[in-house]
Amino acid sequence: MANQFKRPDSSTGQGLLWLFGAILVIQGFGSAITEAGWDTSFGVAGLMRAAHMPEWTALLVGFAGLALLGMAAHRHHTRRRADRHP
Repeated sequence: MANQFKRPDSSTGQGLLWLFGAILVIQGFGSAITEAGWDTSFGVAGLMRAAHMPEWTALLVGFAGLALLGMAAHRHHTRRRADRHP
């Protein structure tokens, strides 16, 4: 029982991957949908319009979020497999 507390834990880094991935997905895709549907910008899209960047850059932010979520999911499943088969 004491061994479970001695195992190195990177849950903080894993949690940050999930958090930043979710934020980027919501900001990127949410901003793109809002801008396309209601012709208004918020969050990332608003900042990008102020910087005179093209409209599709908000989608890039959303895809970057998907990539982070994919990395987090891959690490999660890899760790679970390693825990089951020591």
